[in-house]
Amino acid sequence: MERATPGTIVTLKDVAAASGVSISTASRALDERTASRSAAAAHVRKVAEELGYRRNSFASSLRRGETRTLGVLVPRLSDTVMALMFEELERAAAARGYFAMVATSGDDPNDERRAAETLLDRNVDGLILATARLDDELPRLLRERNVAHALVLRTDGASPSALGDDEVGGYLAVRHLIDLGHRDIAVVTGPSFTSTGIARLAGARRALNEAGIVPREDWVIAGGYGIENGFEAGEALLDAATRPTAVFAANDNIAMGIMSAAHRHHLRIGTDVALVGYNDTPLASRLPTPLTSVHVHLDQIARTAIDLIMEPGSEPRVRKSIPTLIPRESSGPRFEGKSGRS
Repeated sequence: MERATPGTIVTLKDVAAASGVSISTASRALDERTASRSAAAAHVRKVAEELGYRRNSFASSLRRGETRTLGVLVPRLSDTVMALMFEELERAAAARGYFAMVATSGDDPNDERRAAETLLDRNVDGLILATARLDDELPRLLRERNVAHALVLRTDGASPSALGDDEVGGYLAVRHLIDLGHRDIAVVTGPSFTSTGIARLAGARRALNEAGIVPREDWVIAGGYGIENGFEAGEALLDAATRPTAVFAANDNIAMGIMSAAHRHHLRIGTDVALVGYNDTPLASRLPTPLTSVHVHLDQIARTAIDLIMEPGSEPRVRKSIPTLIPRESSGPRFEGKSGRS
């Protein structure tokens, strides 16, 4: 049997005719969800392959009222964590027979709303948001419209959510610095409109409180998650008359900015200043001074998010993956000194 001439579209009707079966029988044989193992079905599939038939899964999904496509919203793909999160979501979706498409919001609620509507206009079967802000109306609107959705990495506490336990992560990071002998510890956290920024700071404060350490409030800095935010915070902390001996940065980008500021002030990370980051991005272990960081299990979070989409209404609605501290050279050996001086 000859394949169709290049450029010719082979239809299901063609496959059915060549196989000597009805169109409905051919369709069932070629449906990967219910494909029969019978000799007749195998014959249809063999004929389809020889003809060069390509099943239009989009059209057949539309007939069933679904597209087997999930929309994913992230603040920006230039952020390593968000790019890695999307890759894991893509894998987890593919394992369930779904395709994931991504859109970005720039962490702007208006752009987020527009991007979500655009994805919904394309008949996605569900939305996964890595963009949730504590003042964000979109998750509430999705709940009211009964749109299948899940939040990842961040949560509003109400919508189905898959994330790391950020409070535990912040606690592990600062507890590590305390166990090394540090008491002059600064915390540079994320934006106050994110659950991640609030929870990681709460964990850090819990560790400090347990150790009887009252943090200096000018050493607790909230800002963005970019490298430039870390550099600005590092300048403020390391250019002071009295500087901290250790810093917990609420993500690896912030930590890298602090590293840059330390270099500018001729301070050695791991010796003059201990540093712990968060997320354990691939670059963390490959920096000139490998970065101690809190590892977040993005693969677990992705699989959980897909489960929440597939099983709406299941409990618990907010599911947390426990992070792991990965010690490296940036936090240095046990510290025996006193307050840091510039």
